[in-house]
Parts: sequence; C-alpha cells; structure tokens
Amino acid sequence: MIRELTDTRIDVKVVLCGLWVATLFVFAYVDIFGFFRKDVINGVLAGRVSSTGFTIDQMFLLLTTCYVVVPALMVVVSLVARARVNRLANIVVSLFYVVTAAVTIVGETWIYYIAGIVVMTLLMLAITRVAWTWPRS
Repeated sequence: MIRELTDTRIDVKVVLCGLWVATLFVFAYVDIFGFFRKDVINGVLAGRVSSTGFTIDQMFLLLTTCYVVVPALMVVVSLVARARVNRLANIVVSLFYVVTAAVTIVGETWIYYIAGIVVMTLLMLAITRVAWTWPRS
C-alpha cells in the first residue's frame, strides 16, 4: 500500500527568506567566477573594474558593500518585519535589484554571467510576486 505524501504550506516569510538566500548565492558565485576571467583579473590588478572603468578605491568598495548588504538584510527583514512593511520592502528592493541587474548585463558577452543574471532576475521577480500576492486575512 502506497501512502500519499503530505505537503505542508510554507509561511510566506520563510518563502521570501529562502528566495533572498538563493539570490545571494547566485550573486556571490557569479562575482566569484568572474575572477577566472583574464580581463577581470587584469582590471583588478590595475585598480579598475574592467567592464566599467570604475576605479577600485575605498568609496567604490564601500558602495559595493552597501549594494550587497541590502539583500543580505532582506533575509532578516523577510523573517522579522510585520506583514505590511515586509511586503512593501520586498517589492521595492527586489524590483530595484531587477533594474540594476538589467543594467549590468548590457553589452555582456560571457554566457555564465548572462545566465547568472537571468537566474537572479527570475528569483527577484519571484520575490516580487510572492510579496505582491501576500495572503490577506
């Protein structure tokens, strides 16, 4: 006799948290894999971001850190913030990152990067959808 598996409903906060964690993993690995590229390594050694020409200095690294910290904090926000704030924060932040991801893909020719950005974008759009359709009482 085969027994049916029970599928449990997952709280929307846990779903959002999981989506942010997955986004951060893709985010990190796409950047880490960049260091296997000769143009990226040579740019870093010259103190510049090869694709943009930005100088790698303290301000650049501070702004980059802030850019990465926001999604990391969204993991916590997704779990602890009240529903109204949580919903709004997830919609606004995920859509902001969709736009910024789209900007970084312009002119890119490396397939791993394009694939990573597409996956990140799909994850962030899933965040937007889950937050947008937040259950009401």
